[in-house]
Amino acid sequence: MKNLLQILKRTIVALSFLLITSTVFAGNQKEKKVDTVIFKVEMDCVGCTSKIEKNIPFEKGVKDLKVDFKKQQVSITFKTKVTSKEKLKKAVEKLEFKVQELKE
Repeated sequence: MKNLLQILKRTIVALSFLLITSTVFAGNQKEKKVDTVIFKVEMDCVGCTSKIEKNIPFEKGVKDLKVDFKKQQVSITFKTKVTSKEKLKKAVEKLEFKVQELKE
């Protein structure tokens, strides 16, 4: 009988631990939400592309950057908890480019 009670107690403790761990993990998933914004950027040359590629990845929260010179587009994937579309637009404008957000 004592062995059965000990097994039951250990099982309850283990299940409680798993429940708490999964709740914390699920909460962390919400914090890591990412979004992607696409900007139309007036670029005159390939050097403009390099200027963006060298500077924008260092903005806080930027996870991925794609610059397409032919389409005149810059796609930025970012953490929504850290930065916003507006902040990223301002960062590109600081590099002296005309920027307009494209709606998907």
